[in-house]
Amino acid sequence: MARLQELPVLDEERLAQRAKGGDAEAFGALYQLHFDRIFRYIATRVGSEADAEDLASQTFLKALEASGSFQWRGAPYLTWLFRIAHNLVVDYYRKQGRRPTAPLDASLAASGPDPEAQAITNLSLQEVARVLTQMTEPQRQVIALRFGAGLSLQETARVMGRREGAVKALQHSALRALRRLVAGPARDVTGGDSHESAGF
Repeated sequence: MARLQELPVLDEERLAQRAKGGDAEAFGALYQLHFDRIFRYIATRVGSEADAEDLASQTFLKALEASGSFQWRGAPYLTWLFRIAHNLVVDYYRKQGRRPTAPLDASLAASGPDPEAQAITNLSLQEVARVLTQMTEPQRQVIALRFGAGLSLQETARVMGRREGAVKALQHSALRALRRLVAGPARDVTGGDSHESAGF
C-alpha cells in the first residue's frame, strides 16, 4: 500500500476509501486537511472558539465512528464533514442555549472585493451569532461556509446542494441583510424566504 506522502495531496477519494477500511493514517490525513475549515465554519455559527473546537473534534469523532458506512458518491469528503458539523451545531443550540462571547478572529472573515463582506471583520463572534439568528437558514449557511470556512463559490454550492448562480445570489442577499442588521435595529430583512431549506 502506498504511503500517504506518495499520494496526491487532493486525492481525497483514495484517502476516504482507506479511512473507511480502518486506515488510521488516512483518517489522520483527512483530519489535517479539513479540521481548520470545519472549526472556522462552526466558530462562525456558535460564536465561541472553545465550543467550536470541541464541536469540530466531535465532528471528526463521529466521522471516525461512521467511517465504515461512508459511501463516496462524487461529493468531496469535506461535504460529508460539513453535514455532520451542521447537525452538531443544530444540537448545540437546541441543548446548550449558551451565548457566544469570544472575539472574532479577523482571519475568519473574507477579504474579497465586496465591501459588504468587510462588515464581518468588525464583528465579535457574539455579534455574528446574533445577526445570523435573524437570517434564514440558507443565508446563515452561505455566510458560515463562504466567510467562516473560506470555501469557494463552487465548494459552497456543492456542500449546500445548490447551483453556483443560486449560491451567488444567496450570498449577495445575505450580505445585504448582514449590513442592514449591523447598521440598524433588528428587523425582518430576509425577504420572506424563511421557508427555504438548508440544503443539508
